[in-house]
Amino acid sequence: MLLVDRVEELVTGERIGAIKAVTFNEGFFQGHFPGRPIMPGVLQIEALAQAAGILGIETLELADSGKLVYFMAIENAKFRAPVTPGCLLRLDVSFTQQRSRICKFHGEASVDGKVTCDVDFTAMVADPPA
Repeated sequence: MLLVDRVEELVTGERIGAIKAVTFNEGFFQGHFPGRPIMPGVLQIEALAQAAGILGIETLELADSGKLVYFMAIENAKFRAPVTPGCLLRLDVSFTQQRSRICKFHGEASVDGKVTCDVDFTAMVADPPA
């Protein structure tokens, strides 16, 4: 499930800004919640993680290497406002620490400048399966 529709800004080694167009056709709206559709918070985190994955792959030049970026930890997640169908979810992620195989990020999702979710997370670069 791809939750990044387009990348608007990418500064390798620093940050990424991306967009997810949240439409009425998203499958998760069918049951979350009947009569009041809201994007699940964990999917906001997943969208931020996907944007971070793009940042990591570009920064570490991993494209076509077969290596993957796996997320190891989610910390300090806060959901501040609901995300509803028809909005553009802005995904801003920046590196907070980078080592050879371990990267830490801070992510912030927002709609019309209002923060909906912020989170810190850790990822690791893994070799392709043998």
